[in-house]
Amino acid sequence: MSLYTLNAPLDREAVMLLRAGDFVRLSGVIYTLRDAGHARLLAMLSCGEKPPIPLEGLCIYYAGPCPSAPGEVIGPCGPTSSSRMDRFTPALIEAGMTAMIGKGKRSEQVYAAMRGRCVYFAAPGGAGILMASHVRNCETVAFEDLGTEALRRLLVEDMPLIVAADAYGNNLYTYG
Repeated sequence: MSLYTLNAPLDREAVMLLRAGDFVRLSGVIYTLRDAGHARLLAMLSCGEKPPIPLEGLCIYYAGPCPSAPGEVIGPCGPTSSSRMDRFTPALIEAGMTAMIGKGKRSEQVYAAMRGRCVYFAAPGGAGILMASHVRNCETVAFEDLGTEALRRLLVEDMPLIVAADAYGNNLYTYG
């Protein structure tokens, strides 16, 4: 296991450095998106509409941040169960997504789509305040009508993550 300090968006070269079990401190731009937002984003793509965010190097954090308290950048924003996004994930990987952040195992279709192209980071569940403490800026980019499921752009600094599944087909959920 190694410790990496990386900046998002991640290119394929950075993705290919990582192995399941590695620790990562992630800084840079990531986006929050959950079920309803994924459906809307993929509907836009299937209609040939331009997406509201760049897809190449995209890192999606499966989270729906709570409202922020006065003076805070963001409310608690822990990860949601990633498997709920599995039906959307292969298409986003094909479109250029290189990283996902969430919790829990993924489907075999997602692991297959990730090979050679994408990494899946696990964030600690139940640690929404910890994860929020690494967010330096938060802005709603699209789908504001979805409330907590809106598409948000986060600027993060040293967000602590574990490589749960790498681009080589290894994943922590099949060990032991």
